[in-house]
Amino acid sequence: MLKPAKLEEGLPAMGCSACDGALLSLLYYRDWAERATLPSPEQTTNELSDEQDAKAALCCPKCSRIMTKYSIAGSVGTRLDLCGNCDEAWLDGGEWSTLKALELAQKLPAVFSDQWQRRVRMERTELDRVERLTRLVGHADAEKAVDVKKWLASTANRAQILHFLSIE
Repeated sequence: MLKPAKLEEGLPAMGCSACDGALLSLLYYRDWAERATLPSPEQTTNELSDEQDAKAALCCPKCSRIMTKYSIAGSVGTRLDLCGNCDEAWLDGGEWSTLKALELAQKLPAVFSDQWQRRVRMERTELDRVERLTRLVGHADAEKAVDVKKWLASTANRAQILHFLSIE
């Protein structure tokens, strides 16, 4: 049973007392986001947790259609549920705190965009690559390789250095 709830001052939602989740209208959210000011991250003590995310597909509490899951970051397993029919997001208990901790509380519509999801997939792929490299060569060497990769990406002489490294 959903009851009126408030995620933030001036941001109405419908909350579930059983699971601590909240149904958030993106129409109300957009209005709130235009005028809201949240405390800076150093003023909050939010902890990131993937435990609150429902793993199975959810049905929209309003229209009963299956909601689509959207990842918020490649390094965080939390996924938000969106009903494309109602334009409402379901936030499992603790997901609002996670969004605030990642400074995404005022960027929610962007999370649901194709561009955001592509970036998340690229980030997750890179994290998986580093994890595989770490298993193969160990933490210290993988860390050095990541540092070299970052340095190469930022130097103007990248092509010449890569050419030099490829010659034995």
